[in-house]
Amino acid sequence: MSFKQPELPYALDGLAPFLSEEQMSFHYGKHQAAYFNNLNGLVDGKPEAELPLKELIVKAEGPVFNNAAQAWNHSFFWKCLSPLGGGAPSGELLSLIERDFGSFDQFKEQFSTAAAKLFGSGWTWLAADGQGKLAIMPLSNADTPLKHGAEPLLTLDVWEHAYYIDYRNLRPKFIEGFWDVVNWEFVAGNLTSPFQE
Repeated sequence: MSFKQPELPYALDGLAPFLSEEQMSFHYGKHQAAYFNNLNGLVDGKPEAELPLKELIVKAEGPVFNNAAQAWNHSFFWKCLSPLGGGAPSGELLSLIERDFGSFDQFKEQFSTAAAKLFGSGWTWLAADGQGKLAIMPLSNADTPLKHGAEPLLTLDVWEHAYYIDYRNLRPKFIEGFWDVVNWEFVAGNLTSPFQE
């Protein structure tokens, strides 16, 4: 068994103007593909190759963890984005955000600030702990809430390869555009049916 990179849920140019086709072709076609290729090379013929990717992430360390987590994080990230996204969440998700952050606008501000200030490479997550409390988790490199006993709901990739072609060094501008494409339906779905790929 080998781990397979899932298809994007939209065309490479589907998120323009937020992300160009060139940006996506490098990010999806080169960077994420390399994580899957590296992971398969590391676990080929070993028991780890038979584990679900999420389970492998929780158990693994070192290079296997780095590549497994980056492979999964990206697949999750693509689902967080949609050409029809943006706006604001509704229903239970909005109620939880208001409960734990005061308002949706306060949540956006806190999330954006955490993403902008995360030093070096990494991911900014909205995650739910075992009691259902929401938290913003800025994590370095390949780290993921899965390693911390929390369930990911939303993420933003702030590795430079996620935005450098389109935004150069302007990470805050990239973060600002992110809110125009957030797939709140997917985020809300993770409350009851966590992402498994």
